[in-house]
Amino acid sequence: QLRLVESGGGLVQAGGSLRVSCAASGRAFSSYAMGWFRQAPGKERELVAGISNISIRTYYGDPVKGRFTISRDNAKNTVYLQMNSLKPEDTAVYYCAANRDLQALVTGQRGQLYWGQGTQVTVSS
Repeated sequence: QLRLVESGGGLVQAGGSLRVSCAASGRAFSSYAMGWFRQAPGKERELVAGISNISIRTYYGDPVKGRFTISRDNAKNTVYLQMNSLKPEDTAVYYCAANRDLQALVTGQRGQLYWGQGTQVTVSS
């Protein structure tokens, strides 16, 4: 069992930066791939970024490539999403998720194993 709690969301102006965090409690955090998803009102949830269990591999969705960076600190059981050059279209609830490996997280064919409750990010124009 893994419990995920996001934090760090808020209101930021376009062009600004924000870092959201996801703290995990439970066993074997370092054995899971971790990812960030987002969902805007009226839109489907989409994968923003993913990272393998020991940070060897990362994945980014096209809308955030070059602007967002995912990282993790296994000693702190925490995964981060650094968001730079934010745009109003980045406004969404950001969710943390865990899966057994990065491929499973990216494809999502069998769903994600664990989800956080989400944190709101709002980018004003």
